[in-house]
Amino acid sequence: MTAIIKVAIVGVAVCWTITAYFIWKWGPGLRKRFVRCPERKVRASVLADQREAEFGTLRVVEVKECSLLTPAHPDCSKQCRVCL
Repeated sequence: MTAIIKVAIVGVAVCWTITAYFIWKWGPGLRKRFVRCPERKVRASVLADQREAEFGTLRVVEVKECSLLTPAHPDCSKQCRVCL
């Protein structure tokens, strides 16, 4: 009987660990994404800030970093948020 209880406790702990990992991996926060820049028509690596807009939906609210932003081209309208 005690072995069954131990197995059940370990099973619940494993389920909680897997759930926490998936929330951490694909949940809200800063995420590195690759997107095609609509202004320059090339592929860019961006650091997107995802927030939970409604229950169960994520929305990119801001692009923190972009591989195409250089001192030569500092202006960007951040239209790539639509592609994320």
